[in-house]
Amino acid sequence: MKTVLMSALLVSSIFTSSSAMAQDQPVPPLIKQINNGNWLPQKEAEDLRDELFYQRAIHAYMTMQPALNVIGMRDGSEAAFGKGYNVLPIWKDRMDSRAWVPTPNADVVYSMNYLDLKETGPLVVAAPANVIGMFTDFFQRTITDVGAIGPDRARGGLYLLLPPGYEGEIPQGYFAFKSSTYNVFLFFRTVMAKGDNGPDPKPAVALAEQTRIYPLWAMEKDVKPMQFPNGSGKRVNMMYPVDNAYWTKLKAFVDYEPVAAIDPELRGVLASIGIIKGQPFNPGAKQQELLKKAVETAPRMILANRQLGRPDGRTRYYNDRQYENTWAGGTAEWLQDGYLDVDQRASYFQFAYSTASAMVMRTLGAGSKYPFTGRDSKGEFLNGANTYKLHLPPNPPAALFWAVTAYNVTDGTMPETPQLLPSINGFNKVATNSDGSVDIWFAPQKPANAPESNWIQTVSGRNFLAALRLYGTGVEFFDQTWKPDDVVKVN
Repeated sequence: MKTVLMSALLVSSIFTSSSAMAQDQPVPPLIKQINNGNWLPQKEAEDLRDELFYQRAIHAYMTMQPALNVIGMRDGSEAAFGKGYNVLPIWKDRMDSRAWVPTPNADVVYSMNYLDLKETGPLVVAAPANVIGMFTDFFQRTITDVGAIGPDRARGGLYLLLPPGYEGEIPQGYFAFKSSTYNVFLFFRTVMAKGDNGPDPKPAVALAEQTRIYPLWAMEKDVKPMQFPNGSGKRVNMMYPVDNAYWTKLKAFVDYEPVAAIDPELRGVLASIGIIKGQPFNPGAKQQELLKKAVETAPRMILANRQLGRPDGRTRYYNDRQYENTWAGGTAEWLQDGYLDVDQRASYFQFAYSTASAMVMRTLGAGSKYPFTGRDSKGEFLNGANTYKLHLPPNPPAALFWAVTAYNVTDGTMPETPQLLPSINGFNKVATNSDGSVDIWFAPQKPANAPESNWIQTVSGRNFLAALRLYGTGVEFFDQTWKPDDVVKVN
């Protein structure tokens, strides 16, 4: 009995000693951090998996927004005006606030089409002279500028658009470009003439209607005749989805486009939320809930970034003004020194569309610039309930024209008021000061001391942006010897 008791005590002592030694042994840091080296509790594991799904959906939303932005435009346009390479809607009486489009320009004549190279094969676009335009793929990456900055140098020309993977002959005589996506966005702007009572769109429309689009290999007798429906005066929704249609449209896009159009890492992010080319997309009830949460939260995150601004301040156009540069000093592709500025790109496509070198390069007398502000001279947000004045010094450096437009802050649509056109441009009969400067007024009702011609109507109680456009930008803008004044609150 005594021997057995001593053996038990010895075993116990050895076990206790071994346990103490085990506790004293060094442990890898991740074992310490995660549950002492054990599996997680089941509920915690499930919650973390859901959180990762949600975060990936946020990332997918922000990364794919350039594509969904133009898909929304295409779907809205085709629903209103029809589909086909030969259907080129033109806003013949200018685009007004009834067209829900991100930051539309009411001061040029727009023509836009959505080409499908998978359906048609290579397409030729005969671009008229003096177009200000571009072709982009459906990630809104520039394929080429068209016009003064493009290879035609504003003389017009034949642009040959080739689908991804095209290996056929490329005939001579064309400006030939290969797209990374089958879908291609055609965006042309033609500048209005100055008429007796303001801008005259008729010459610009006539120029836009010279555009011709046809398959490369088609005979003339087989080419569909061009159609130029008038988009002006119509209620048309060309905005990207704000519900779970965002994901179903994204899935359709992924299925349609070639694998090479999206890099493998981003495809991995999409796959983690169930979007895989050629495979069913069937999110469960919990996943649908998380996808809905992401499509509602991601735009608020993007808006928060826009509202708070970049800590490095590089979005500011001037050291002593509130105006911002939506490209933040980068390239048209949002490349900064050593990285791709994904936040700035997401910010842009929340309230704008289309990007091209001509909009970013410091080209004298040919490109365009778009300083905008959401704040007054004291740094307070512009509110449509207040009255503001914007003073433009004499001789704006814009060889073609200048324009000032008001936009809604969230999505870049025009605030809809009885004016319909919340914009004033250099072709208007604006009242000028004795030195040639111009004062523009923003208010929900016309201020007593403001000329009707110089007043942009705002929506009371809603924030807005004020954007200045300079087409044919001059050197005075780039060396900042000419600067617009800040927007000043009057009351």
